[in-house]
Amino acid sequence: MLAETICSAVSVAGLGIAAVTAYRRRFLTAARIAAYALVPVGLVMTGAVEWLAATAFSPTAWAGFGVLGVAWLLFTTTRAVERRRGAGRQEATAGKRAGTAAPAASAPSLGGGQRGARPEPRPTPTGDDFSDIEAILKKHGI
Repeated sequence: MLAETICSAVSVAGLGIAAVTAYRRRFLTAARIAAYALVPVGLVMTGAVEWLAATAFSPTAWAGFGVLGVAWLLFTTTRAVERRRGAGRQEATAGKRAGTAAPAASAPSLGGGQRGARPEPRPTPTGDDFSDIEAILKKHGI
């Protein structure tokens, strides 16, 4: 009962501030303040405030929040350890040793190339490559 009264008072005060703001010809700001002011009354009317009050004083609800917190903590910890350790690489090498790799996994991803072939090294830049750059710089007066 007290929470509903407080929410109603906050809403009335917010609507009063919105009216003063609208009087000063700042209609967009007044509409935004009115929207924020109507939220507490909406929460009271939907029963969310009553649910929150019942949850805040329920030991079972707090125990449930504790269990959810422990679950979240375990999940994030295991993900962090997995990323740091690089478990994905270790599992892949273990799968190759055991011969359990999928047949499609051994095929080259780009196709056309030979397995284990290395790409040809790129030729080192010569004077001709820099002549193009010099021409561009001269064109712009640099």
